[in-house]
Amino acid sequence: MPIDPRFLDDLNARCDIVDLVSRYVSLKKSGSNYFGLCPFHNEKTASFSVAPDKQIFHCFGCGAGGGPIRFVMKIEGLEFPDAVRYLAKQYGMEVPEDTADRGQRQRRERLLTLMKEAARWFYTQLHAPQGKPSLDYFRRRALSKRTMNNFGLGYAPDSFHALLDAMTAKGYTKDELFAAGLIARSQKGTYYDKFRNRVMFPIIDIRGDIIAFGGRVMDDSKPKYLNSPETTIFNKSRNLFAMNLAKKTKSDYFLLAEGYMDVIALHQAGFDSAVASLGTSLTEEQARLLSRYTKNVIICYDADNAGQKAAQRAIDILGRAGLSVRVLRIPGAKDPDEFIKANGAEAFRKLVERSENHIMYRLQNIQDQYDLTQDDQRVLFLKDAAKEVAALENAVEREVYTARAAKTAGVTPQAFALEVKNEMARRRRFEKKRYQREVRAAANAAQPKDRSLHYDNIRSARAEEGLLGLIFADASLIPRLRELISPAEFSSELLGKIYAKACALYDEGHPVSATSLEQELTAGEMDHLAMVLGKPVPNERREQAMQDYVNVIRASAMQEDENSLLRIAERKRKQSG
Repeated sequence: MPIDPRFLDDLNARCDIVDLVSRYVSLKKSGSNYFGLCPFHNEKTASFSVAPDKQIFHCFGCGAGGGPIRFVMKIEGLEFPDAVRYLAKQYGMEVPEDTADRGQRQRRERLLTLMKEAARWFYTQLHAPQGKPSLDYFRRRALSKRTMNNFGLGYAPDSFHALLDAMTAKGYTKDELFAAGLIARSQKGTYYDKFRNRVMFPIIDIRGDIIAFGGRVMDDSKPKYLNSPETTIFNKSRNLFAMNLAKKTKSDYFLLAEGYMDVIALHQAGFDSAVASLGTSLTEEQARLLSRYTKNVIICYDADNAGQKAAQRAIDILGRAGLSVRVLRIPGAKDPDEFIKANGAEAFRKLVERSENHIMYRLQNIQDQYDLTQDDQRVLFLKDAAKEVAALENAVEREVYTARAAKTAGVTPQAFALEVKNEMARRRRFEKKRYQREVRAAANAAQPKDRSLHYDNIRSARAEEGLLGLIFADASLIPRLRELISPAEFSSELLGKIYAKACALYDEGHPVSATSLEQELTAGEMDHLAMVLGKPVPNERREQAMQDYVNVIRASAMQEDENSLLRIAERKRKQSG
């Protein structure tokens, strides 16, 4: 059932879209709008616009658009009702819910309760006689009892049905256990425990709910780690291991590690801001989650080649989230856990203090690829280094690292600065062409497979867009416009649909705005409406503009009818010939 439109009107009235978007995107004002890098696609030219007067956002690159609720849906990966609840909670509002909503929330709460029960059961198994090998494993990893308790560590017995039996005895159904990702189903249709003979790591979200588990073998079996599948309560791309603990840190930086054991070892050693991604490479959503709690991230991935490649990827993702990034090099150990065991917490703290900013880290990685005693190798180093330095937006940073790279290669700063300048010019040409391609593609991206989003009569549709712009800017024009044209006369199915809904909003006393339609339009339709409303609207002589648009629509329809008759006549002539 839809949420009461009057409640949505109140919610949208309280929400400041610039304030909301600014929590995720760095915005700069230009004219009456704000601009920044789009959080929904990878770009380096700011094509993401926020219009505070219209309470909408629109990206000229990927075509995404809408109001506050639509933004939360996209940025947080939520369905419409959940996005409304998310926003309402921030403004101290209670969402009026129907029976279906209550049922869905009750199912979610039951799954979360089930996960808590499962975690308690795994914990009990760890401290039972059959759990001694797993308890010994944690002790060999030098984990204290307090640490094990803080992280709720447990053990899944080597059984195909131990958890299944324990949870069904508590009244949970197999369907619920399957929905929570705790059991799996064979090809024959029988159910069995997903986690067997593994030490268990509960995955807890920022609200403190257990939403998933990670399981690790205690020997060299494969797979080494097994994580819960994605469920209605768990999305691995939008959560970080130990974020529930790290968000309480007093530290001004977060440590980003690779694995559960690294994070646990770091917390035990006093580094309580350590987190890790969940069995995958760092995602844009995880970076945005970090950006809510800190401005500084230190990457401390494994020292092997795979870890260093992952660090390179993470630098870009964290940078796009507006985070300041440093990278920690771990000498003589494969990961933070091993280094701390060998050298202690204080030695690791000194490593953190000496961690490199991401620019020096990348320049050093480039340098490691070449033998700078060889002239041809020095030239190759300088070409690659110039690409890195040219990507820096800050002129002071470019000058500083130009001097450092030139000194490393034994050339003058002036010579290397010229190489950087040429690379910057090449990048600008490339970015201009890429941006032009994105803008051209946006016309198709904004109106994809849905036929209602396509314009058969471009001239008429542009006039129809103009009419929508007028009435969304000044709803008092609607009674007069109704006398001139009906939704059925629109050439575009979508634009006619929006016109009809705008008239209905006016009749019912609701604001005629994009935000009032977020519950009724699809994502593609809302993207398109945001694009339409992003166009300038005349401030004067609006009634005359309205009449002119109507005249264009009528004339275009007559021309289309005439063209249709000519085509029919031509087909008949060819058939008779």
